[in-house]
This record gives sequence, structure tokens and C-alpha cells, in this order.
Amino acid sequence: MSEILTAAQMRAIEQTAIESGEVTGLELMERAGRGVVEAIFEQWPALGDAGALQDKPLREGGLDGGQPPFPRDTSGMRKRAVVLCGPGNNGGDGFVVARLLHQLGWELEVFLNGNAEKLPPDARVNYERWCDLGAVRTRAIDPSPPVDDLMDDSVHIEGPCDLVVDAMFGTGLTRPFRSIFSMFADQNLRRAKAEVGCKVVAVDIPTGLCSDSGAVLGTCIPADLVVTFHRKKLGHILKDGPAFCGAVVVKDIGLLGRHGQVIPEEQRVREVVNLPVDLDKQAPHHKFSHGHALILSGGSGKTGAARLAARGALRIGAGLVTLGVPPAAQQEVACQITALMLQRVADGEALAEVLQDERLNALCLGPGMGQERARDLVPVALKSKRATVLDADALSAFADEPEQLFEMLHESVVLTPHGGEFARLFPDIAERLAAPPTKGPAYSKVDATRAAAARAGCTVLLKGPDTVIASPNGMCGVHAAVYERSAPWLATAGSGDVLAGFITGLLARGFAPQYAAETAAWLHVECARVFGPGLIAEDLPETLPQVLRTMLK
Repeated sequence: MSEILTAAQMRAIEQTAIESGEVTGLELMERAGRGVVEAIFEQWPALGDAGALQDKPLREGGLDGGQPPFPRDTSGMRKRAVVLCGPGNNGGDGFVVARLLHQLGWELEVFLNGNAEKLPPDARVNYERWCDLGAVRTRAIDPSPPVDDLMDDSVHIEGPCDLVVDAMFGTGLTRPFRSIFSMFADQNLRRAKAEVGCKVVAVDIPTGLCSDSGAVLGTCIPADLVVTFHRKKLGHILKDGPAFCGAVVVKDIGLLGRHGQVIPEEQRVREVVNLPVDLDKQAPHHKFSHGHALILSGGSGKTGAARLAARGALRIGAGLVTLGVPPAAQQEVACQITALMLQRVADGEALAEVLQDERLNALCLGPGMGQERARDLVPVALKSKRATVLDADALSAFADEPEQLFEMLHESVVLTPHGGEFARLFPDIAERLAAPPTKGPAYSKVDATRAAAARAGCTVLLKGPDTVIASPNGMCGVHAAVYERSAPWLATAGSGDVLAGFITGLLARGFAPQYAAETAAWLHVECARVFGPGLIAEDLPETLPQVLRTMLK
């Protein structure tokens, strides 16, 4: 796992480093520009040698008596780049990139989307350094240019190019991007440039993409490669971010220290394998020391979802897992299970009697349960104050009166809604999340999940490729199945039931709700990635042992 930052957090980290005297703004800008060029050459070796930069000492300004600090390209074919610089420090990074490429022998066309006189001090220094080497074609920012202005000669590209560098706004975009440079978002232009091998690189984040939410503000310029600094930003992984970011590379620019608690996956896996419920007891492990989970099922013909959840809870290490079934489903379930146990639970009164067994320490209600049964059993389960996962029908059963559910919830509960269930429980929050953004930072899935957790008073896991988990205290994690962790075959019936089971099993093991949900979400995706295409929900629990063994090597 790693930290993911908002734009404001990143600015605060940089400002703290500058104010401490650890580094200057110009040094950070130089390191950022160098990081972009290194990342370009690492991603596409045919464009240049990353070692040409790595082997040279960093010089503020990159100049040494007017001589290029790096060897020029001697292949006989000069590379060409178009660098689009914006009115802030992201534009300053772009001027550094232009200067470094120039010193490596590239031909450059550099544009400024803004007024040079209004550039921030560090960006202005690098603008002037570039002006000593080449021209800047300036275009005043126009929020709503006329359509025919898109053919303006001031942004006409002179001949083919190998690279377009988008350094216009980065994380600083606060309003919809509508500019003459929106032409670079045009699909036909992008297709034409791709056909001749032209790559688009964004500095920090593609222009037009909100760095806090992943929402598109106005128009967005897609990038083949995004080079960001210190840590990824939320916009890289939320909502539309993965569709516009291509590959994302994080470059170190010398900012020290972590600014939040980050627990490595290996440590989480070791805890899944070894953690007993009561850490204060040193007694030998046995099945009850690893918890006893109760999964409530639906009626006859609707027990499959609960059985999937129960199998997930058992595989992730709960010592015992019992399926609580209505009388009509007893024979059906008995024919389907072996390691799982069976308990007749006809109604809420019967559940209350079963819960007199204090060794039952984690509950799961919802998968395949049916809304009528859920309305009967959920209040009893929540009254017991056990660690509880509410999924599927346990959520939909209270869609008409969500406040009734919220009044019963407690801090040991985990809600696991998908988007539709979330909208029924938190309609105002969902409406705000779905509204087209008009300014940045836009309302994000992180904001929405945190708000929901605060209202519900418990942990909320909002499903999706960009799963977000939040607790009432503001703690939040994002577990996204995107980029190298993409697992599209998870979109299969029953996979969410297994996730609910994974969480329940970890709650039975003694994991705190937030920690259980985060660990389960990560392992859920990892199982899908290891199994690969052709996955069905039954494969997830059976792949988990392989995942755990691999992580422990």
C-alpha cells in the first residue's frame, strides 16, 4: 500500500519542505523536470537514454557555462517535442522539461497558455531560462474560445513530433478547462498523432482532470504517460482518472518522510495467517481462537450467495463458520456444505436465541437473504453489538427508511453497498457525487464515502473499480483495481458475496472494521488477478491460499 494525496496535501508537503530550508522551490522544479524526462526515456527507450540524465549531477538551471550538461543525440535523426506550459508552477516544470530536452539535442516548440508577466516566481525563472534557448509562443487564456479559433495559427504545430508534453495545470486546475489547447483532446488529432508514434506525457495529471476526484473538468487531454511526484494523487485512480492517465509513474523529488500510516501488504498477509482474536492471550491456537462467524442465508433456492460468503470467511481464516438458514432451506444447504456448519434460524426470535452463544463474534447478513427476512433479522443482529457486515438485501431492505437503519448501526458494523445501494441509502450524497463538476477540487468518491460513514456511524465500503473504504473518524482507504492491478473479470455474479465473506472472516479473526475491509478488498482483487480470465465467484476463495503462500515467500 502507499499514500495517495490530495492537491492541498501535496502543496502543504512541498511548502513545509521549502519553509524548513530543506529545499528551494527552484530545486523542486528542477528535480520534477528531470524526473519527467527520465520517465519518458524509461517508458520509451527509443526516444532516449535515461542514463544520460541519471549519470549527471543536478545543476540548478541545468546550465554550465552555456554548455549542454548531457550528451546530444547523435543518431542523425533529431527528435521533436511540443511542450504546453501553463500559468502556474506546473508550467515551470514544463519549461525545465523543454530545456533538458533541448540540451539533449531535441527540437522544441514551446507554448505558454497564459501571461508570462503573471507567472509565479520560480516558474518565471525557468521561463526566462528557456527564453535564452528558444522561443515561447504565448496564448492568453480564454475560457470559451470560438469554434473557428481552433484553427488559429498561434497553435499550429510545425510538422510531425515525437512527443507532446502537457504541463498546463497539473494539480492546480480549479475551473473547467476550455482553451485553444483543448484541440489536443480532439480524438481525430490524437488518433492521427498516435498513428505516427507521437506520445503524450502529462506532468502530474492530465489537463482537465481533477486531481482530487478523477472527474473531468470541461475537456481533458488524455495522456499515454503521467509523471507525478512524491505520491500518486486521488485523481489518478478515482472515477475517470485511469481512462485518461495511461500509465502513471511516481518520481521522487527529495521530499522526506511519510505523512500518514501505511501498512505494507506483506504485513497484512502475515496478520491474516497468524492473528488470533485475543492478542493478550498466549494460549495455543485452536478454532475458537480464530473466531466464529455466522452467515445468514435466504430461503430455498436462494442460498448460493450466503454459501459463497461463508466459504470466503472460512478460507480467510475464521475458525468456524456457520450458515444460519430458514427451515425450508435446511436440506438444500446440508447437501452443499462440508467444512461449514448449519444452524436453523427461522426468524428474529430464533436468531436472538442463537446469539446467546457468545463465541459467535461476527455476523454477515444480506447476500441472497431477501428483503423481508432482512427486515426481521437485521435489528436483532445489530442489537447484539457483534461485529457485523451488512450487504445486498440487508441494505436494500431499508432503502425507504434509511434513518431507521442508521439508528441501529454501531461502530463495529461494515456496510458494503454498490453504487445503486449507496444511492438508495444516501440519496443526497449520491446526487452530489453524480453531479457534473463545475469547479475543482470536485466532490469525490472519497468525500462521499467519508460523509456516508460519518452519517451511518460505521465503516462504509463503496464498491467499484475504485473501491473506497471510510470510517466515522475520517480514516479512509482506496483500493482500486486499475492499471497493473486491473481485474475486469471480477465483474461476475457472486464476487461481492465473497468480498462480504472475506470481511466477515477477518472481523471474526479480530481485525478492526476499517482494517478488515481494506485487507479483504486488497486480497479480493489479488485473488482475481492470480486466477485471471474465466474467473467465477467460486474461484475466489479457492485461490486465496495460493495468494497467501505467494505473499509469504
